[in-house]
Amino acid sequence: MRLPRDLNGRALIDLLCQRWGYFQVHQIGSHVVLETDTPFHHRIVVPDHKQLRVGTLSAILRAVSSHKRIARDDLLRGLK
Repeated sequence: MRLPRDLNGRALIDLLCQRWGYFQVHQIGSHVVLETDTPFHHRIVVPDHKQLRVGTLSAILRAVSSHKRIARDDLLRGLK
C-alpha cells in the first residue's frame, strides 16, 4: 500500500494516541515524544511538522508495526 504524501505530524500523533494506545509524554520543539506500555514499553518520536517526509513516516510506521506485531498495511488503512 502506498504511503500518503500529505500527512501532517499532528494527524499521525492523534492516530497513534487514539487507536494504538500511545500517549504524549512531552514535546521538545516540534518533536513529540510518545510512549506506550502495551504489550511492553515503547517510545517513539514524531515530528509535528506540516508535512511528514515519506522516509520519516515509513520509519515511524515500521517501528510501530514491529512493536505492536501488526502489518504495516493495517496502520496505513487507519490513516485514510
